[in-house]
Amino acid sequence: MAFARTCSVTLVGVEGVVVEVQADLEPGVAAFTLVGLPDKSLTESRDRVRAAVVNSGAAWPQKKLTVGLSPASVPKGGSGFDLAVACAVLGAAERIDPRTLADVVMIGELGLDGRVLPVRGVLPAVLAAAEAGYDQVVVPERAAAEAALVPGVSVLGVRSLRQLIAVLTDEPVPEEEPDPDTNRTGLNPPTNGFGGTFATIGTPDNTTHHDLAEVVGQAAARTALEVAAAGGHHLFLQGPPGAGKTMLAERLPSIMPPLTQKEALEVTAVHSVAGTLPAGRPLVETPPYCAPHHSATMQSLVGGGPGLPRPGAVSLAHRGVLFLDEAPEFSAKALDALRQPLEAGHVVVARAAGVVQLPARFQLILAANPCPCGRCTLLGENGSCTPGAIRRYQGRLSGPLLDRVDLKVEVEPVTRADLTATVHRGDTTRQVADRVRQARERAAARLTNTPWTTNSDIPGHELRTRWHAAPGALHEAEHDLERGLLTARGLDRVLRIAWTIADLSGRDRPDNNDVNLALQLRTGISRGAPMAIAP
Repeated sequence: MAFARTCSVTLVGVEGVVVEVQADLEPGVAAFTLVGLPDKSLTESRDRVRAAVVNSGAAWPQKKLTVGLSPASVPKGGSGFDLAVACAVLGAAERIDPRTLADVVMIGELGLDGRVLPVRGVLPAVLAAAEAGYDQVVVPERAAAEAALVPGVSVLGVRSLRQLIAVLTDEPVPEEEPDPDTNRTGLNPPTNGFGGTFATIGTPDNTTHHDLAEVVGQAAARTALEVAAAGGHHLFLQGPPGAGKTMLAERLPSIMPPLTQKEALEVTAVHSVAGTLPAGRPLVETPPYCAPHHSATMQSLVGGGPGLPRPGAVSLAHRGVLFLDEAPEFSAKALDALRQPLEAGHVVVARAAGVVQLPARFQLILAANPCPCGRCTLLGENGSCTPGAIRRYQGRLSGPLLDRVDLKVEVEPVTRADLTATVHRGDTTRQVADRVRQARERAAARLTNTPWTTNSDIPGHELRTRWHAAPGALHEAEHDLERGLLTARGLDRVLRIAWTIADLSGRDRPDNNDVNLALQLRTGISRGAPMAIAP
């Protein structure tokens, strides 16, 4: 009996599970059996692997072949097992020494000609391998830079199965034509052996930069955007078409601080699983921005799909911004599905194939017109919408959902004076981003040795008992609570906003003006506070 084993990784959501790939050859009629709960795409690997091995110049064993995937109780899918299956078979056939395969994790799809093709989820797969104690990983050449983001792991990027066989048998590594897509990512010449890679991918900056100074007028909305960025608060913008709601939302990621190393790995892992990593940028270092169309289904927002669920828009916006333009046009079921991730920072998706927890800690921006035609607030009684139509339109955004949104701002129409003004433009993205960074640093210093990093994360009980506002500062907010204008959750959110305003102003704790401005930004009702951050 000939036997060999190596390892690969299957993904459950955005987390990897190391799978041992075992190959057993026995005398008998030539057959290829694959066991261990494979899905359709994995079952088809039998034909891909056989053709790839033969076209790579190796002999296919004419015996009874059984390939097992362990643990057998975990569902497995995708084409990323091809490379491990091929090497396990060649190890069992003694074309490769089985001892060189046992401690290596292999991830990659095989083309029929033996090329090694990239697959989704390389980063979370390599992270899972590192956590399981493996330090040697083989991946497709185009995914080598992504895999190399995991510290303490030696990554070998290969272009073909022939190259991998040569490396594992200490033979001269053959030259292979690079993939056409690879040339566009600036790869270096291949090198041999573990500890290096056949490819090092550059990271050009392909991000489109939007400057906040391009937004005309909208002092209140700009203030709300700055507060949202500094404290991690959710934001609701309501106003007529053309007032600048989308422009404001698109500029929020540019004033938010860059992702930390841990956050960048989290975001990159999600986008790797979803297959949305930008070409040539293996690490996502800036907050992502996701703006699904209002026809999006609940599954596309929170995650879903056949088999085990895949990340949805809330996960693609993890550590970034989820912008829902024309929010009332989304289905009620899709909008209400946002309640759990808004509170918990993750979403739990249950399907027949299993239960998956996906990260979803994002900042939500809702944008809506005041009515179906969008012009009633401008035209008054001459508008085309009836009062009943306006109430039904605005009622599509449920109270429980809006109660979870910290900031609610009316975006005013842009005037001719605003458009023609050549001076007194608003601050630039760079200026606002610098103030946001300083406010985040003040909050982080205050929250040292706590599990929270931004004001929006702090539970209300902690704010009321551990960090106190100035004496008498909460009088107006408490009065609103007694009159029913604020819920208990709403009062907590006013406190969080007030602390963010204090951080932007450089004060040690919120005063009366900070709380009144927070109430204005929360309720949309003027409290006499200037709609600006005063140092």
